Amino acid sequence: MVLKLYGYPTSTCTLRVAVTLKEKNVPFEFIPVDLVGGQHKTPAFTANQPFGQVPYIVEDDGFQMYESRAIARYIAAKYAGVGEQLIPKDLRESAIFEQGASIELTDYEPFVSGLAWENKFTQMYGGTKDEKRAESLLATWRSKLDAYDKILGQQKYIGGNKITLADLFHLPYGSVLLGIGIDEFSSRPNVARWWNDITSRPSWQAIKDGL
Repeated sequence: MVLKLYGYPTSTCTLRVAVTLKEKNVPFEFIPVDLVGGQHKTPAFTANQPFGQVPYIVEDDGFQMYESRAIARYIAAKYAGVGEQLIPKDLRESAIFEQGASIELTDYEPFVSGLAWENKFTQMYGGTKDEKRAESLLATWRSKLDAYDKILGQQKYIGGNKITLADLFHLPYGSVLLGIGIDEFSSRPNVARWWNDITSRPSWQAIKDGL
């Protein structure tokens, strides 16, 4: 038996876990969840994920957990000796990693996820794009990436000089935006170098189009 990953094939959060599993060469079985049909809101599903969201994992011994970033941290820690370390052990390197992880969560994710919803997912679910909100999100994200360009001019990755989870966490939503023609990466040299680096990793190439 192998770890089971319950999620949606193109879900950003599901892919966040999958790329971590691939980085660590952890075999897993993907169990698709029918989001369109509402499977994630059924009692059987919420018994495992009380918020009715994807993904969650179940290991051979029955241990399970949800929240994509938490799962990724667990996998990185459990398989620390396999592949890239992803979470540094050195105190100061770990501090810079945590700084980078915080940057992703507070200065990146709210804006890229908001842009993805306004420019893609809202229409998919029959809603109407809020043009003013989309413009505001884009303006703020541009200013955030200007700061990224400064950071990445001083270090190779957002979490230090080695690849970490802080970098991998950026991949799913950034790729969604590129897929709908919103490219704010290539115009900033340090950001462009970093983005090309992390998106070219075999782990991401293996799952970027869905599970």
